[in-house]
Amino acid sequence: MLLLSASDVRRALPMRAAIDSQKQAFAALATGNAALPLRTAVPVAAQNAASLFMPARVGHDLGAKIVSVFPNNPARGLPMIHGVVILIDSDTGRPLALMDATYLTALRTGAGAGAATELLARPDSAIAAIIGAGAQARTQLLAVCEARPIRRAYVYSRSADHVHSFIADMQPMVAGELVAASSPAEAVSQADVICAATTSTIPVFDGNSLKRGAHINGIGSYRLDMVEVDAETVRRAGRVFVDTRDSALAEAGDLAGPLRDGLLAEADLIEIGLVASGRHPGRVSTDEVTFFKSCGVAVQDVSAGGAVLRRARALGLGTEVEV
Repeated sequence: MLLLSASDVRRALPMRAAIDSQKQAFAALATGNAALPLRTAVPVAAQNAASLFMPARVGHDLGAKIVSVFPNNPARGLPMIHGVVILIDSDTGRPLALMDATYLTALRTGAGAGAATELLARPDSAIAAIIGAGAQARTQLLAVCEARPIRRAYVYSRSADHVHSFIADMQPMVAGELVAASSPAEAVSQADVICAATTSTIPVFDGNSLKRGAHINGIGSYRLDMVEVDAETVRRAGRVFVDTRDSALAEAGDLAGPLRDGLLAEADLIEIGLVASGRHPGRVSTDEVTFFKSCGVAVQDVSAGGAVLRRARALGLGTEVEV
């Protein structure tokens, strides 16, 4: 079995390849070439935390991710998210690889939003807004800049220090100018593509601030009590593109209220894989507001992990061990 560190994963899977892996995962799910049980969450109430167990198959890639989300960790000097991905030979059941999923989780989440941006955002999108300044926000920025020719990205977080650190770290990695926004409205009102990457339980921007034709990626909330994107954004979009309808109904706090209040019907939830596979047109006008809501699904991890494994072998990365 091949052991792959976070450094190995980072070297093996650049953003362009990661986005391609996510398009393949979403399309496979929509066309029946994937298996995806709902994830199992094991809560750790004392830490306001949870460990999530997520198996999947995507084509010939078979495996699972175990990820733990512990919000109190940053105060201890530890990452909020820890995880591993295990890949299994779909012909024999033999374990093939075990890889660090801390970076892979952020990478595939960013790449998933990058895939949605390529499929839904206006081709001339040039201004982005990143709400949040953590690890997830970093890969959101990289993905959006890969998906569209972004010349300026506004960054907002409640912590100005976090924004300044984000800009210092990320500016060398992107061609567009990174600008600290003084408020969510300043960031969002000018943006063609907006990425919300927080753990907020209340909306992080006002949907009235969105310009016509904007595209929104909401990736931070993954429980019914977490809401990043407000009902006005959902109302303006009219339809919501999701990784899967089942996971959106079970886990998307951003959608629970609009569904309950009649602003949105289950039929308005469009699986992004239908767009990736050419079965749905996606955006239908330049003025349409499009919204991709992702809770994260295991086909993303397994597809990205399979791409990591193949590229790592080609590059000679990792350590082989007997198990």
